[in-house]
Amino acid sequence: MLEKVFKLSENKTDAKTEILAGITTFMTMAYILAVNPSILSATGMDSGAVFTATALAAFIGTLLMAIFANYPFALAPGMGLNAYFAYTVVLGMGYSWEYALTAVFAEGIIFILLSATNVREAIFNAIPQNLKAAVSVGIGLFIAFIGLQNAKIVIGGSTLLQLFSVDKYNEVNGVSASFNNVGITVLLAIIGIIVTGILVVKNIKGNILWGILITWLLGIICQFTGLYVPNADLGFYSLLPNFSNGLSIPSLSPIFCKLDFSGIFSLNFIVILFAFLFVDLFDTIGTLIGVSAKADMLDENGKLPRIKGALMADAVATTVGAVIGTSTTTTFVESASGVSEGGRTGLTSVTTAILFGLSLFLSPIFLAIPSFATAPALVIVGLYMLTNVTNIDFNDMSEAIPCYVCIIAMPFFYSISEGISMGVITYVALNLITGKAKEKKVSILMYVLAVLFVLKYVFL
Repeated sequence: MLEKVFKLSENKTDAKTEILAGITTFMTMAYILAVNPSILSATGMDSGAVFTATALAAFIGTLLMAIFANYPFALAPGMGLNAYFAYTVVLGMGYSWEYALTAVFAEGIIFILLSATNVREAIFNAIPQNLKAAVSVGIGLFIAFIGLQNAKIVIGGSTLLQLFSVDKYNEVNGVSASFNNVGITVLLAIIGIIVTGILVVKNIKGNILWGILITWLLGIICQFTGLYVPNADLGFYSLLPNFSNGLSIPSLSPIFCKLDFSGIFSLNFIVILFAFLFVDLFDTIGTLIGVSAKADMLDENGKLPRIKGALMADAVATTVGAVIGTSTTTTFVESASGVSEGGRTGLTSVTTAILFGLSLFLSPIFLAIPSFATAPALVIVGLYMLTNVTNIDFNDMSEAIPCYVCIIAMPFFYSISEGISMGVITYVALNLITGKAKEKKVSILMYVLAVLFVLKYVFL
């Protein structure tokens, strides 16, 4: 049956290899089960419900990838997209998380329509390659910055930002912080980054997940020895899992179907929607092409067969994910780990999906993981995204300057959408004024986007 459904021999693989590859992929991306609730709960969303939505979105999306395309790629709520959702749209712009979910839902519907045609690929081709890489780099810096803040390694101070110190933390925030609550977690987060870095260098499977678990375990040891003292007033709780309700699955009801369609025809909604579209578009296609190239799945023209099915899986998963209550679901670059283990078909995806389904029963464990333990994951994921900087042509200043603007705008202005907006405007303006637009064949879409972004700054 497996041979017939997944065409194992045709893809030069077997069931054992595929299942092991699926387990490997799950191990490398299971960190999202701890990180996503941590990020989205900053908006006021119920963390337990977000955990359930995250696991379900990963389960459904990854299963759809196997059904629609028979590829070994896994999906889950994406890093960067969840940060944009929480820190830009909700905390930055002041919109409700219900409104943000509606933008994700609308994005999914649009992607379903675009994926049914070749429009999605056409849009991808219209954006300059250098700018695509810059968006990834900027998001990487933004995610790392969020991780450093979540761990209190970086805090506000007299110099706007500064390295943590207990005394200065008291002065800035006016709270009774000490080494036994805030200070020890900062130290543990730094140790966690070093530990995760060692695991990455050693090429240990599931290095990011292991980094989270080791940092958390060190925290638990500190709690038992009295070095870490929970303080609810500061937001520092017990690090021990709460099994008082057994292995029950947290209810989705606080976030399920909580869409807010008021104001969806405003320019601001369109800007938010486009930012989700833009980031997800390049994140998904870039990941698909990159991982496929590594697995030697591309055809002689460098294209991925059945890419339409893969894109449709991503689009449907995003739509369903918004309804159940999570940010954009996208294809994970960590799928490369399973591919490296020999995964070549949808059986790898099915295995990963089943493991995400089973993880629903382990919510007390994942929800007990504190932000200082997930911070190393954010920093290392930021590193992975930063590596795209090598794909930017810095010899051509008309390319380099817009990319530079795009990259620094994201962490400095605490907004992914600002980075995209400024990058597009700068790219079009520089090439138009210097007479290079015709030579570079700047697309009509880029001109339209630049005008829309300028209008946004003028009227909003």
